[in-house]
Order: sequence, then structure tokens, then C-alpha cells
Amino acid sequence: MSNAVIVEGLVKSFGTTRALDGIDLAIPEGTVLGLLGPNGAGKTTAVRILTTLLTPDAGRAEVLGHDVVRDAARLRTVIGLAGQFAAVDGLLTGRENLRLVGDLYHLPKAESARRASELLERFDLVDAADRSVRTYSGGMGRRLDLAASLVNRPQLLFLDEPTTGLDPRSRSDLWGAIADLVREGTTLLLTTQYLEEADRLADRISVIDDGKVIAEGTSDELKERVGGEVLEVVVVNGAGDQVMALLSRLGRGEPQRSRDGSRITLTASGGGVALVAEAARALDDEGVQVRDLGLRRPTLDDVFLTLTGRAAEQAAEQGAPEAGGARPSRRGRGRARSSA
Repeated sequence: MSNAVIVEGLVKSFGTTRALDGIDLAIPEGTVLGLLGPNGAGKTTAVRILTTLLTPDAGRAEVLGHDVVRDAARLRTVIGLAGQFAAVDGLLTGRENLRLVGDLYHLPKAESARRASELLERFDLVDAADRSVRTYSGGMGRRLDLAASLVNRPQLLFLDEPTTGLDPRSRSDLWGAIADLVREGTTLLLTTQYLEEADRLADRISVIDDGKVIAEGTSDELKERVGGEVLEVVVVNGAGDQVMALLSRLGRGEPQRSRDGSRITLTASGGGVALVAEAARALDDEGVQVRDLGLRRPTLDDVFLTLTGRAAEQAAEQGAPEAGGARPSRRGRGRARSSA
């Protein structure tokens, strides 16, 4: 199986900020690579380089056999991109937006109209096709944006945090649409902060932090790096500090608390059942009540914690907006498409 994307030593800086610090990536044809990391990690910068919207400072990248710098114009005709923010025009209807994208790709009028109808049907937008996009819900807008990225039947699709800001139901609907594309053999690069998203959609995952790839593998391979099962304690309101202190005194490592404080976890590097018994005795001796106590398999969040020293949800909140990753204007997106 040949690689659809090859990245070697890619570097990009914005002033004194190094957004990418020599990353290497490879995506075999027909597979999904999940690029996982917090805000500011370098994910969007990598996507913008691979889609010809930015020029790297060093290193090389080929997409579908095209150099992203030398062959930029040709490359734009065979890829699709759905960014973090819907880039459709709110004043136009859904159908008009898709036809406009077809015009930017220089498709014949009849082909643009036919393709628009196909995609509106595919993404369950037929009933809203002739309504102004500004009346769409967030989930409908993201589905339309994904449809727009497919107008030219791309051989490779870049999805840059496609479900950011969506409610759980809309996110699940969009995951279903993406899964359909994968089953049809579309090659995808998916950037995300959502661990469940990477776990569900990606064949392989590259974890990126501070502009570097710090780990890569399948979801199961990455989870094995945690080194054991995870003790999870669901605490009663107000008992979180006591539970943290008690688990710390067990000498099995540093416990971690979820953002809302309701769950505290501790990696069991061995003897998970013994750890549960030990924790139960310590809690009972101190008269600390908990809602639940047990072992579970590691998740990608546990992997992220092991690799970076912080939970993904905390990293996502603490990370600064990525340099060069600001919301592209419609004009910028139009130029990229029209130059195809």
C-alpha cells in the first residue's frame, strides 16, 4: 500500500513561536490518520501546509505525489478541506453554496448543479436546500461545509477539528457521515481534540504537542503504553480533596482529577485488583464515602495524560490559539479553490 501523504522534518515558525518543530507523518492510501493534540499543538498549521495555504520553513511534504510547494496548483484540484469553522456563505442557500464551490473548481454548470443535488441528498439537507444558510443549525452548517469539501470528488480529505462546538447529537451525526466516507475508501487526515473521535474514526493516531509528534500507533497500541489498568473513583460532593490525598499516600503514583472534580484516576502499573482492595481499605479507614470504585481499561485520555502530564480536556482549555490557525476568511478559501 503506497502512502497518500509523506511528511519529513516539517518546520514552521511564526515570529519567535515554532508551531511545527520537525514533524514526520505518513498516511497510507485509504486509511485515516488522527492527528491528536491540544490547542496550539501544531495540528492546524500542519493541515494548512499540506493543503497549500501555508509554506513550510523547512522539510518536505508530498500529498498524492504532489509537492505541496512546487505542485500547489495541481494539488488543490485533488484534495478537499473542511476547517474548524464553516466557510459557507450565510446569505446564500445551501444549494447556492455548493454550486458556487463547483464554479470555483471550474466545473460545468450542469455538473455543479448535479453534484450539489447529490450532496444535499447525501447529507440529509434536501429540505433545507433552498433556505438561507444563516437559518441552519450548527450541525447542519457543518454538514454543508463537509459537503462543500466533496464537490470536486477529492482523492484525499482534510478535516480540521470538524466537530468543534457541536452538541453531542450533531457530533454523532457528523461522525456517521465521516465513517461512510471511510468505508468508501476515502483517505483522511483528521485533526481533533476529542479523544473519542480519534478512537472511533482513526486507523492510526499521531499525538502532537508543542509542534512535535510525541507518539504514534493504533489506538490499542497507544493505550498499551499506559502500562496497566486504571483505578477510577467516583467521589461524593466535597470528598475530592480527601480522595486525592488518600490515593497519593498509597505510593502508586500521582492521582489525577477530572475537570468537574467528580472522578479521580490512578494508573495501576500492576496488581490492579490489589490496588482496588488497598484503596478501598484506605477510604474505609478514613470514613470517606465514594459513589463508585473500580478498574477500567485505559482510554486515549489516559494516554495523553501519560505522555504530556496533563489531561486532554485541561490541555485543550490551557492551549493558546495556534499561530497561523486563525479562522480563514471566505475570500481566502475562495482563492484556494478558484486557483485549482
